[in-house]
Amino acid sequence: MSCCSKLICDANASREMEMRVVPSCPFCRTKLPVTKEEADKQRMKRVETNDPFVMCREGTEQYCKGDCSSAFEYWTKASELGFAEAHYKLSIMYGGGEGVEKNRSKEIYHLEEAAIGGHPDARRNLGSDEWMSNDDTERAVKHWIIAATQGDDHSIKRLIKEYKFGAIQKEVLASALRAHQAAVDATKSPQRDEALVARQNMHNLDANPELRDRMMRSTFNRMSPDARRRARQNVRDGTFRMDYDI
Repeated sequence: MSCCSKLICDANASREMEMRVVPSCPFCRTKLPVTKEEADKQRMKRVETNDPFVMCREGTEQYCKGDCSSAFEYWTKASELGFAEAHYKLSIMYGGGEGVEKNRSKEIYHLEEAAIGGHPDARRNLGSDEWMSNDDTERAVKHWIIAATQGDDHSIKRLIKEYKFGAIQKEVLASALRAHQAAVDATKSPQRDEALVARQNMHNLDANPELRDRMMRSTFNRMSPDARRRARQNVRDGTFRMDYDI
């Protein structure tokens, strides 16, 4: 959320949207921004408070615009506050020499910091580095096992391949497979599956205004009388828009 930088899964986001006439943040109850300008303004307020999550996101915004210098600055500030994703971004910059001078020691440092912070991609990359650069399969496997227990699909596939080569024992692979499946299952729920379908449907609705209007009418008709009253008032106030007259 650009207002308070909290994260919410798709399932809870979908539920919150159903419960409210005016979409608002489920944490701080701030009305969600309607335009990109409003979202940018909220995000910059969080940057001024040294919020590492928003700093990292702002760095990504600048990177996508081609401004590697600003991206590096934001990611560096976020990493100094211990944000794992920012460390991972910096490892990529130092590893590829994009926007900064290529530096292997700094690449590994930021990978290690990100991995310690629980970043599965960083942990997997450390394993790959041990395997390719140091020819240390044993240390590589240890990194891949940790990443697999965090739900990383690439790492579990790599462990299966190493098992076929005889690099790890069957019991070790079985334990990693169970831990990986448990991590994946922990992210699944019927509500999240429904939210994924809803998100896909929303993309389809952008190309089908008639279907979108029918769905909005159906949603409005299921509202309680009090919710309908608030919806009409919000439309009049300009805080909520519908493409048909209610």
